[in-house]
Amino acid sequence: MTTAGEITEDRLHRYARHIILDEVGEEGQLRLLASRVLVVGAGGLGSPVLMYLAAAGVGTLGVIDHDTVDITNLQRQIAHTTPRIGQNKTDSAAQTIAALNPEIRVERHTGKLTAKNARALIRQYDLVADGSDNFTTRYLVNDACYFEKKPLVTAAMLRFEGQATTIKAYDGTHPCYRCMFPVPPSAEMAPRCSQAGIFGALAGVVGTMQATEVLKELLGLGTGLTGRLLLYDAMDVTLRTIKVPRDPACALCGDHPTIADIV
Repeated sequence: MTTAGEITEDRLHRYARHIILDEVGEEGQLRLLASRVLVVGAGGLGSPVLMYLAAAGVGTLGVIDHDTVDITNLQRQIAHTTPRIGQNKTDSAAQTIAALNPEIRVERHTGKLTAKNARALIRQYDLVADGSDNFTTRYLVNDACYFEKKPLVTAAMLRFEGQATTIKAYDGTHPCYRCMFPVPPSAEMAPRCSQAGIFGALAGVVGTMQATEVLKELLGLGTGLTGRLLLYDAMDVTLRTIKVPRDPACALCGDHPTIADIV
């Protein structure tokens, strides 16, 4: 039985373009094969994240989503297909991953991420990629990753704009999601995609950026987005990053935190 600790002939061909990169090589590819990543949400962002991580050879992918595939999803959620309308998104995503790279282990968590299960679930993985579409879940994932000391690559999008950042606030020097957004914006300021719309291909742009940062974190490559917020505007074709400092007054990671746990 093939294990994550060996480069077989099949793997040598499948991951050849990674392996010939000096920055990755066989050692880096083996590291990816041994890695465990949890993807929160199998929607617009989760779809390209899951597909690119599977293609790259991240050995175990967890996916949590409580929703089923709807026809309105198909404009941007490329992990799903028309015949799978009505199917659980976790099952649909698992089918897509199996077709793309059958050696990837997919752990399906069909249901909602809650304060009761978040820490126990996140504890099982090396890194979390959050592609959820609401602030309640984003804060929950941020807090659980902080307490479990897990790196978090989070992204969001609306209409023609997207953003992404990497959070490792547990090191005591970098900001968490609450440092950047201490309180959620009003529904008028940040409506849901179902209300404001979303440019379909934007999900691919932001999702692949998110997947790239996940792979860089797993491999320890380059300059990550820790302490920086990446902003992309598709209408003006602008891409910029802004530095975000740790907030000493943050309720979670500040000097005098008031959040002791997520429960």
